[in-house]
Amino acid sequence: MLLRRAEPRTTAVVLANGFTGSHRNPHTRAIAEAMLPLGDVLTFDFRGHHRSGGLSTVGNAEIHDLEAAVRHLRRLGHTSVAVVGFSMGAAVAVRHAAIFGGVEAVVAVSGPSRWYYQGTRRMRMLHLGIGRSFGRFFLRAFRKVRVIDQDWDPRPAEPREIAGDIAPTPLLVVHGEADDYFPTWHATDVHDAAQEPRELWIVPGMGHAERAVGPDLTVRIRAWLADHLAHRVEKNQDDTDTSTGHQDSVRKRG
Repeated sequence: MLLRRAEPRTTAVVLANGFTGSHRNPHTRAIAEAMLPLGDVLTFDFRGHHRSGGLSTVGNAEIHDLEAAVRHLRRLGHTSVAVVGFSMGAAVAVRHAAIFGGVEAVVAVSGPSRWYYQGTRRMRMLHLGIGRSFGRFFLRAFRKVRVIDQDWDPRPAEPREIAGDIAPTPLLVVHGEADDYFPTWHATDVHDAAQEPRELWIVPGMGHAERAVGPDLTVRIRAWLADHLAHRVEKNQDDTDTSTGHQDSVRKRG
């Protein structure tokens, strides 16, 4: 779903939901509407989620879904695209930026730094859900999510292993101190593995993913995006001016 204003704009934000999330979720919709002052906002459902076709691979092949969303915005004329991912969507956003590139900024909210983590009760329950037939039945019947019944082969690179490849795209890592899925060291691992420009926000009292992102934090993220997107535009313009000046100098010497 593309939210946009009447006037054409060249900036857009893609929201990438967490596992079992949907663009119809009221929390996602609230975040999308709060991002509208920055640019157009694209929300979508990952493969295997709700009305989207296919099977969920829980963060592996989903980088292709995100790439399709970014390409769609490029075709519509958006020249500056940022991605904000939540939980599984955060891992997808990090991996997408490292593998495909092509975005101007990335925000990873409540994301894991490594795969197969089961150090919290929530994650142990999630692994039961995706790893057992009765768990996949529950997800399909009650959460409208269809999950593959095969292990990853080969295992994709973990966010902490690939975060260093995002640069020079700016990366903001946001994590809650009260996250009951992933402790804060997951955020620290991803941030420490990344290169500049990077930033880490550990938010007191914040829980997990979209549900935990309130209006104040959304405005902070929007302001961070506005600042870094503007900086990227200025840098690209400076690079263009420098290149043009160099070509003029060569022509004059010739």
